[in-house]
Amino acid sequence: MGKEIIQIKDLKVYYPIRSGFWNRITDYVRAVDGVNFSISEGETYGLIGESGSGKSTTGKAIVGVEKVTGGQIMYKGLDVTKASNRKRLDYNKDVQMIFQDPFSSLNPRMSVSQIIAEPLIIYKACPKENLDKEVARLMDTVGLARRFANSYPHELDGGRRQRIGIARALSLNPKFIVCDEPVSALDVSIQAQILNLLMDLQDDLGLAYMFVTHDLSVVKHISDNIMVMYLGTCVELAESDELFRKPLHPYTKALLAAIPEPNLASRNKEFQIIRGEVSSPIDPKPGCRFANRCEYCTAQCTESNPE
Repeated sequence: MGKEIIQIKDLKVYYPIRSGFWNRITDYVRAVDGVNFSISEGETYGLIGESGSGKSTTGKAIVGVEKVTGGQIMYKGLDVTKASNRKRLDYNKDVQMIFQDPFSSLNPRMSVSQIIAEPLIIYKACPKENLDKEVARLMDTVGLARRFANSYPHELDGGRRQRIGIARALSLNPKFIVCDEPVSALDVSIQAQILNLLMDLQDDLGLAYMFVTHDLSVVKHISDNIMVMYLGTCVELAESDELFRKPLHPYTKALLAAIPEPNLASRNKEFQIIRGEVSSPIDPKPGCRFANRCEYCTAQCTESNPE
């Protein structure tokens, strides 16, 4: 691993709840509530958790799609939540995102070549006379046949659409890419192709990834370090091999136990079911957010958040 490229300090993303005649803010949904981690050059950092855990919101906040309520996003030693630092560092070029749904993230009125060329035009990163050549190079890089250059997203399958999204993300030579469940909307056979493409690109270009997913088999295959999120907080953080070999948190154990095993012995496997209601992310109670669903819960868990 190289030096740290992104450092997240006490990141918070809250969504206001409005009510009443005057539409005043009465409370907040705490989607991400005090998350800390760092990502190094060339590293793949996995972010896992069930729907509503805040993992996608964390990725979008890092890229700038979601507004940060509190905390710091450090890049090259400067806080990029401040607009002046963000512009000075060319952060928007260095940090890109591959979205979950390859169809809704592409402009249906633009052809493949126009979509890939758009960032190059906006940032004036390529002379006009070389634009077609650069688009063709990016299509070759992601394994997208040049004959699709004038096609539109609706004319292509999911795998090819996602390759367009990857080519667009690579167009400005980024250092760090947030992959927001990039294979969850694809067929299993296509998932393997896209994962292998991402890993090959990482080796060739020295990219760092934050890989957001709910599929633990995928994150095991691709990640160096993994953070498990639950209701906007981090419940466990470990190296990939260590997490799968010896999970410590009851929530992590339940997630791992839910992975289907393709063998006859698994027919008699007793699944670990997480019982109880999910706590509300609106004004959560003190203590561990997982306490009311945990079989090991003690009085201490409802008073303070254990490490």
